[in-house]
Amino acid sequence: MNYRNNIAESFGDRVRQLRREKGLSQESFADKCGLDRTYISGIERGKRNISLRNIEVIAKALQISISKLMKGF
Repeated sequence: MNYRNNIAESFGDRVRQLRREKGLSQESFADKCGLDRTYISGIERGKRNISLRNIEVIAKALQISISKLMKGF
């Protein structure tokens, strides 16, 4: 993973990587999370300061643990 100075950008890169590995579009992933597609887009671009609750939602939608989602941080 290419780390940037901004943790939000690094986290967004991680979410995008894992989403793509699952073969999910942003739209289908957003539906699976119960979140808006523009919110997912903002996360992946590092433009959102995501809450702990939504980190849990994303991990569940990816069917991984929070620790695996956060691996490398």
